[in-house]
Amino acid sequence: MREMDLTLLRTFVTVHRAGSFTRAAALLGLSQPAVTGQIRTLERQLGRPLFLRQARGVTPTTIGDELAHRAAPHLDALVEITETGLDEHSGVRTLHLAGPPEFTALRALPALAPLTAQGLALRTSFFGNAEDTLEGLAAGHHDLAIAAARPRGGLFTATPLCDEEHVLVAAPRWAARLGHTVLREGHVVLEQLPVVEVHESLPLVSRYWAAVFESRPAAAGTVIAPDLRAVLECARAGAGLAVLPRYLCEGALERGEVVALLDPPVPPLRTYFLVVRTGTLRLPPVAKAHEWLLRAAVDW
Repeated sequence: MREMDLTLLRTFVTVHRAGSFTRAAALLGLSQPAVTGQIRTLERQLGRPLFLRQARGVTPTTIGDELAHRAAPHLDALVEITETGLDEHSGVRTLHLAGPPEFTALRALPALAPLTAQGLALRTSFFGNAEDTLEGLAAGHHDLAIAAARPRGGLFTATPLCDEEHVLVAAPRWAARLGHTVLREGHVVLEQLPVVEVHESLPLVSRYWAAVFESRPAAAGTVIAPDLRAVLECARAGAGLAVLPRYLCEGALERGEVVALLDPPVPPLRTYFLVVRTGTLRLPPVAKAHEWLLRAAVDW
């Protein structure tokens, strides 16, 4: 096999992981024609096609998969050398973390705080949905992301972090007004209450209704606040019912400031994943933070 340009190999591995010329171009900061041209050059050098073009993205050929398997680890190692060299030169290793604001603030950052004494600097970005989080990770704006959905494709490597239990809560006065009818008539009665949510589409309430009642809620949002901590405060103040992660409202439940309206046999859960760009777990700051979060999650 003749000598190949590292730039062509880097472009090839990026396309292989992204599954799309368009997405690879965005990740590399190139135009799509430039990426297409580099792949064609590499295919001419090899004398074999590397990808099968489809309506949505590309699929690697057998030789494409073989080349990616052989080339990707070496390219990742070069990235590791470059990144480590920059960290050693500056004397500070910086980790860029992205994730949901409440979970990142109350769970992830306290767990990672001890690493700052070991020379790690933390930079954090908050995103309300997994799509925005993963787009930033793919573009290289973040090193490590916490997402509530497992990403597809070879561009990312995802590891389950923990399960988050969701609880249907309201202020005590609402629970007293409903009495035992909640258990007797279920969602029909609950939908008579005002709702506090993070979005007009009622994502948490809808997920809870689907899991517990196998239906969609007929309610509409009364208070919409794009932060679960604000949702908790509104529910505590009596604005209406809310679906919240147990870790977030545990203290308020123990103090009697809010009441769990239902205790389903199987509570609704949401799984969080630690996500990195494939190959970057070899970088010391990413690997260390990844390890510490997995350890901390055992007690969450």
